[in-house]
Amino acid sequence: MEDVNLFLVNDFQNPLQRTLSSLELPHAVSIASGPLPSVPIGEFESYGNQERTNGVTSEESCIASRVGRQKQKSQDPARDLSIQVLEKFSLVTKFARETTSQLFRENQSNDFGVIDRRSYDHSPADVPHKSPKDAEKFPGESPVPSDPLEFDKLTLVWGKPRQTPLGSEEWATFMDSEGRVVDSKSLRKRIFYGGVEHSLRREVWMFLLGYYAYDSTYAEREYLRSMKRLEYETIKQQWQSISPDQAKRFTKFRERKGLIDKDVVRTDRSHYFYDGDDNPNVTILHNILLTYSFYNFDLGYCQGMSDLLAPIMFVMKEESESFWCFVALMERLGPNFNRDQNGMHAQLFALSKLVELLDIPLHNYFKQNDCLNYFFCFRWVLIQFKREFEYDQTMRLWEVLWTHYLSEHLHLYICVAILKHYRNKIMGEQMDFDMLLKFINELSGHIDLDVVLRDAEALCICAGENGAACIPPGTPPSLPLENENGLLFAQQDDLL
Repeated sequence: MEDVNLFLVNDFQNPLQRTLSSLELPHAVSIASGPLPSVPIGEFESYGNQERTNGVTSEESCIASRVGRQKQKSQDPARDLSIQVLEKFSLVTKFARETTSQLFRENQSNDFGVIDRRSYDHSPADVPHKSPKDAEKFPGESPVPSDPLEFDKLTLVWGKPRQTPLGSEEWATFMDSEGRVVDSKSLRKRIFYGGVEHSLRREVWMFLLGYYAYDSTYAEREYLRSMKRLEYETIKQQWQSISPDQAKRFTKFRERKGLIDKDVVRTDRSHYFYDGDDNPNVTILHNILLTYSFYNFDLGYCQGMSDLLAPIMFVMKEESESFWCFVALMERLGPNFNRDQNGMHAQLFALSKLVELLDIPLHNYFKQNDCLNYFFCFRWVLIQFKREFEYDQTMRLWEVLWTHYLSEHLHLYICVAILKHYRNKIMGEQMDFDMLLKFINELSGHIDLDVVLRDAEALCICAGENGAACIPPGTPPSLPLENENGLLFAQQDDLL
């Protein structure tokens, strides 16, 4: 059985290869040792320069920065990162340590999204909190002290306390007599602050993931389920009908099936829903993943997908519904698994810019220590913190992220909140890349979810348009939308 807290000590010279080793992905092979030319980041830099805004004070930013913004025309923000195509999802481009600074170089001639740095040196995310349940404290945690005067400036945007989960009676108030959700934004806001009772998750998650339309009726949803069930069986039959003789001449099928066979038997086996020998739920997990590899044949199957499917199947129980909810999730997270890794690089680049905006001392420290690639946050972003929290906490976090309330990219602000919380420890112990990677992996099971959500909300509100400018259009999990003129724009965030 795998231990998610295990750090594999190795002598890889490449920081990304050491990251992949620590992710416990056994099929990640060594990246070619030959040097690759450095890759310019011109596309990202040009976007950042266009979007940079005039300097504002911390207090002004916190109160007024959540003004609605028009999204720019969608484009691939990482198209200039010409990346070597790799065989497995975890095989990402080899960037030598000496090219890291160039890849994420800083433009000193322009004040990018200037905010009074003094305020953010002691921002709410730096203040240690205790949840009512007193989450397990990480050994050696070094909380960052807060200046009360600076803290007072941020009280207007301090993250709100968590509410009780949405229950059945309250859920019914959001529906009209025919089953339509009458105010989807209010519903998403309610879930953002409180989550959903587990008994309701099966129904509510279908709306959050986009399997159900908010304006659909009971009758329309029943018809949709019946039609999707038939469609799923049709797709599933494509691989079930492959004979052993045909499989011998179907390399892609054999490779993908082999990966899935190996991954499903070690996915969440410590959870009661998947434990034990000959567990039928493991078989269903296998069937869904193999069917998805035929549904989206270009993407196929990549390691990490089973981590995203397992909680969905635990909630949905039914095979067809689990499949289509997984399909809906992969519409947004699929770029995380692209062979060129542009989706992951776009998010890690945006994360580096958010840290620069919200915590300049930490940004400077990472810059001085050649850590601006943020590969140590790779696992967080790839599978949405799946291995950092207990199962119930993971489901709570995901339903908050799926509301897309405040931002589609709240997961990046969560990364910033966690890094800020441990800033003093990281800087005080002079962690280099290897130490930082080990430390981040060992945080698994020691992060207080309620505190992180509250701090991430505060950071998102304070960053406002400056924070939005750090994230190029089309960065996952943005889902491009087509307007009447055929132009694609990323989905707009909610306003306060």
